[in-house]
Amino acid sequence: MAGERTTAEVLALGLYGLLMRVLTPFMLAKCWWRGRHEPAYRERWLERLGFGPRQEGGWIWLHAVSLGETRAAEPLIRALRVANPGMKLLLTCSTATGWEAGQAMLEAGDAHAWLPFDTPGAVRRFLKRFRPRLGLLMETEVWPNLVHACRSRGIELMLANARLSEKSLRSALRLSWWALPAYQALAMVWPQTDADARRYTRLGVKFMLTMGNLKYDQQPDAGLLAQGQTLKERLPKPVLMLASSRQG
Repeated sequence: MAGERTTAEVLALGLYGLLMRVLTPFMLAKCWWRGRHEPAYRERWLERLGFGPRQEGGWIWLHAVSLGETRAAEPLIRALRVANPGMKLLLTCSTATGWEAGQAMLEAGDAHAWLPFDTPGAVRRFLKRFRPRLGLLMETEVWPNLVHACRSRGIELMLANARLSEKSLRSALRLSWWALPAYQALAMVWPQTDADARRYTRLGVKFMLTMGNLKYDQQPDAGLLAQGQTLKERLPKPVLMLASSRQG
């Protein structure tokens, strides 16, 4: 889905890229700080800058930023494997919890990496390193440099299980010089609801198909369901459960 950018888009993207370069040392410092309690943040640092061993191309790339998005991606990954026997999955994450959950979804021949910071150089190195066939971003992860770099290389980039709140819509419209070209450069958006689709329409997204929420397509572990039924029969009172929680 390659296309020419307007002069205004080029200037806006240049200013944004400069800002991201300035912020890179602070983002690295934040990763180091979070690594005090979650050691994964202090591992494979160079991937945050797009560096790493060169890989063979042809990946189906899926980005799930954190734990919730990674778990929601599980039924999509299963469907992709059925539709593409022997596919090579590149799974990228941005948080330690997402990384841990993603490890369980990998098969032989798959790859796992940190998504690079959204600087022009880091994105360029990442795409040159893996050369994916196509990209799937989960839910809300639209990064301008990443989207435009994929578009310029003819890599179709889709937003799956997409959601957009009214607050996020207002922010995107307020920063329209930065946000609108990125959203409009996506090859396809699959919103969760009709309300999400209407909000994406206001951002100028044209290619959409409402698909519902992938989280409802997950298959609970049969052993856990059996344990839950056993507990339900034994406990006389209702039980409050905290889901998707983590220590700290």
